[in-house]
Amino acid sequence: MPSPLPPQETHAADSTFGAIRQRLDYTLALLGMRGKGLVLLSGMAAIIWLASGIYRVQPDEQGVVQRFGRWTDTTSAGLHYHLPWPVETVQLPKATQIKQLKLANLYEGAPPDAADPREKQMLTGDENIVEADCAVFWRIKDAGQFLFRTNKPEEALRITAEGALREVLSHTPIQAAMSNRRQQVAEETRGLIQQRLDAQQAGILITQVQLQRVDPPAAVIDAFNDVQRARADQERARNEAQAYSNDILPKARGEAERIRQEAEAYRSQVVNLAQGEAKRFDSVYQTYAQAKDVTAWRLYLESMDEMLKKASKVVIDGGGKNGAGVLPLLQLQDKAKPGKENR
Repeated sequence: MPSPLPPQETHAADSTFGAIRQRLDYTLALLGMRGKGLVLLSGMAAIIWLASGIYRVQPDEQGVVQRFGRWTDTTSAGLHYHLPWPVETVQLPKATQIKQLKLANLYEGAPPDAADPREKQMLTGDENIVEADCAVFWRIKDAGQFLFRTNKPEEALRITAEGALREVLSHTPIQAAMSNRRQQVAEETRGLIQQRLDAQQAGILITQVQLQRVDPPAAVIDAFNDVQRARADQERARNEAQAYSNDILPKARGEAERIRQEAEAYRSQVVNLAQGEAKRFDSVYQTYAQAKDVTAWRLYLESMDEMLKKASKVVIDGGGKNGAGVLPLLQLQDKAKPGKENR
C-alpha cells in the first residue's frame, strides 16, 4: 500500500518525532525516571482523558449528552460527568434566551422572487379576507428534543404558528379580530401553537404571541373603511335613539304611574263616600223603622233647614205667637246685590 505522504514529508515527520523522543528521554534521565517515563506519561494521559468528561452546565443552559452522536440524556444546571471524547460529547445550548419569530406578510419588503402575497391572506369567521402580522416569542424547553426530535425546529415553528393563526382567525369575525378580541386571538393562537409543538416533541416553549396588525387587503381597504364608517354612523344613530328612548320612556312611565295613582285615589275616595252615604242611609232607615213619625218630622225639618239657608229675604209675621213668628222667603225674582244688607 503506498504511503499517503510523499517520501520527503515522511522523512521530515520521522525526524521530528525522533527529536521529540530524544528530548523526552533526556528529560526523564535528568529526573531519574528512565524506564518509567512511558508508564507515567500513559497514566497522566489516562487521568487527563478521564477528567475531560467533567463539564459544568450554567443556569441558563441545558446539557445535551451524545454517545457516538446519538442523544442519550439532558442535564440541568450544575456539575456533571460524561464519558470522555470520542465516546460521549455534550452540547450546551442556551435554554432561557427568549427569541422572536415574526410572521409578516410577504408584500412588506419581500424579495422579488418571493411567493404570491395572496398566500399570506387569511379568511375570517364571517368570510372576510385579512392580512395579519404577529410576533411569536419562544425559548427552548427541552434542548434534547429541540436538537434531535425536529428537523429545522425554527422552520417548523414558523409553519406551526402560521397554521394556528389561520385557524383561530377562521372562526373570529373580522371586526372582533381588529378591535376588542385582538388579545383573545393572540392567547388562543399561543395555546394552539404550544399544543401542536408538544405533540411534535419540538422542545419549544411559547412565552407570548403579539398580534401586531390585522387589516383588509390593500386593494379593498378604502371600501372596507367606508363600510366601517357607515356601520359606525349606524351604531351612533342607534345609540342616540336608545338614549332618547331611555330619556322618554321613564318619563312616560312615571306620568302613567302618577295618573294611575291619582285615579286609584279618586276611586278610593268615591267608593268610601258612597259607602259612607250608604251606611248613613241604612242608619236613617233603621231609625225610621223604629219611629216613623219622629224620624219623618226630623227629616222634614233638616230638609227645610238646608233649603231655607239659601233664602235671601226674611218676613216677620207679627201675628205669630208672642210676636216671634218669622217666615223666611226664598229669593224668587230679586237677587240681593253684593255689598248691601239683606232685609
